[in-house]
Amino acid sequence: MTIEHRIATPEDLKSIWNMNIEDNPDEPAWIGWKQEYMEYNHSGKGLTFVVVCDGRPVGEGTLLFSPDCAPIRGRTQLADSKTTANINALRIRKEYEGKDYISALIRRMENYATAHGYLKATIGVEADQTRNLGIYLHWGYDRFVMDEKEGGSLILYYAKPLVSNEDTIWKNNASE
Repeated sequence: MTIEHRIATPEDLKSIWNMNIEDNPDEPAWIGWKQEYMEYNHSGKGLTFVVVCDGRPVGEGTLLFSPDCAPIRGRTQLADSKTTANINALRIRKEYEGKDYISALIRRMENYATAHGYLKATIGVEADQTRNLGIYLHWGYDRFVMDEKEGGSLILYYAKPLVSNEDTIWKNNASE
């Protein structure tokens, strides 16, 4: 089995979103989300990364850069197009869970963000998803940013510094 972590090609995007739509036939919102995330990739407001197994995308995550992206809703503490990027739409097919593929994808995304001048990354998790919360804390997303109610669920947002001098990051953001 060959595993690759990479920036999604247009073909990867179509494939992964078509799988998401197929996996959620009773949720028409997935069709709109496909268009939305395709546009983020096209416009540069976001960039999707994929886990590819034997040539087939099986997992994904999108770095959202712009506060104009719908999931960010103008909240610059989550993504500001300059220093803070948001990890969004992070998922992998069930049969590939627990093999560190998503951990490697996160590292790839963080390295990309760092190489492009971002100082920190944020991530959100539903409060009742304690397994995911534990994983995110383990990855270093341990700075609480905010919480909100969304669709009946409590969402917790955490941040992680992407550079070694984290005191500079938090001081700079506090003065903005």
